[in-house]
Amino acid sequence: MKDVKPKGGLNAEIQSRIGHQLRAMYDDVVRQGVPDRFAELIRKLDGAEAQAQIAGDPGKNEGGE
Repeated sequence: MKDVKPKGGLNAEIQSRIGHQLRAMYDDVVRQGVPDRFAELIRKLDGAEAQAQIAGDPGKNEGGE
């Protein structure tokens, strides 16, 4: 029996191939990790946010509460 492709859609085999390729690309990116400069920026932002919460500065809390 031949796969019936819905109009404008992809058959299951093509969807599976695309899924495998996307997974392989994603895994490769995840293995690269976070560059040091981004990790440092995240640490600085987290530290500034924590300090704002400790100081009770509502303008710097997430959501502006």
